[in-house]
Amino acid sequence: MTITDQQPLGSPFSAAHTAEDVTAGLDLAGTTAVVTGGYSGLGLETTRCLTAAGARVVVPARRPSVARAALEGVRGCEVVPMDLADPADVRAAAARIGDSVTRIDLLMAMAGVMATPERHVGPGWEFQLAVNHFGHFTLACELYPLLAAADGARVVVNSSAGHTLTDIRRHDPHFRSGYDKWLAYGQAKTANVLFAVRLDALGRDDGVRAFALHPGKIMTGLQREMSLREQIDRGWVDEHGNVIGAGFKTPSQGAATGLWAATSRLLDGRGGLYLEDCDVARVSAPGEPMDDGGVRAYAVDPDAAVRLWDLSAAATGATPIIR
Repeated sequence: MTITDQQPLGSPFSAAHTAEDVTAGLDLAGTTAVVTGGYSGLGLETTRCLTAAGARVVVPARRPSVARAALEGVRGCEVVPMDLADPADVRAAAARIGDSVTRIDLLMAMAGVMATPERHVGPGWEFQLAVNHFGHFTLACELYPLLAAADGARVVVNSSAGHTLTDIRRHDPHFRSGYDKWLAYGQAKTANVLFAVRLDALGRDDGVRAFALHPGKIMTGLQREMSLREQIDRGWVDEHGNVIGAGFKTPSQGAATGLWAATSRLLDGRGGLYLEDCDVARVSAPGEPMDDGGVRAYAVDPDAAVRLWDLSAAATGATPIIR
C-alpha cells in the first residue's frame, strides 16, 4: 500500500447504506468469521448479517453470559470467553477457537473502549491502548495460522475518525504523566490503522489482507464512559439522551463499512487501506476537521507501522507465524 492507493474506488454503496444493503444476496456458506464485540452495537449487527448470509461466527466476549443472551435466536454463532485487556486470556481464547475451526476467513476486530478514565492494566499499559490495540494485535497473531489457512482471509479493524487527535506518542504511549482520555483514545485508534497497514504488508503473501475503517458517528455502548452532560455539551444528544447531532448513523449503517471491507470484490488484491462510508478514504490534511473525513498520513505510514508492530510484539510477546 502507498499513499496514492488511498483514494476512493467509486463504490456503489455510501454512508446512507445499511449492513443489510451491503450483504444482500451474498452467500457466505462455508465461511468462518471471528467478530470481537459481536454481541452489541455494530458488532451485533455484523454478526446477524454474517450469519444470515450463511457464515459461522465465533464471538469472543468479556461478558459471555451477556453475549449469549444478546445472541439468543441468532443461528450459526458461538461465544468464547475473552478479555482483550489480558494477553493470557486472549491466548487462551485463541486456543479454544483453534480447537473448533480449521481456518478463519474473516477476523473483525470491532470491540473497543472510548474516553475511559485513567486506568492501567498488566505491566502498566494504558487501558485504551491495551484493549483497542494490544488485545487485537495478540489475537490476530495467535490466529494467524488459521487466517493463512483460508488462502484469502481478510482482517477488518474498527478504527475511528478519532485517530486524527494524535499520532502514536512514542515519548509516552502509556501516559505516565498528563493523562488525557481523548488523546489516549486517538492514539489507540491510530494504532488500529497502523496495525492493519503492517499486518497487510506481512500477510499478503499468505493471502491475508487487512483493512482499517471509520464506521461513522453512531450512538452505541461505546459512549458508556461519558456522562450525559458531556454528550449534551458535545451536541450529540438532548437532555433526555435522544440523538440530535448531525451526521449520526444508525447501528446498521455503522456496520455497513466493516461488512463492505469484509466482502467487497472491489477490494480483491488490495489491502492496508483505511475505509469510510463503504469506500476507500482519501488522505486528509493536517489540521483538517475530524468530521470532514479522510485519514491522516501518519496513520498509514508504513515506517510508522513497522515501529508500532515492533513495539507491540515486544510488549505482548506475540509472534505471528508468517512465511
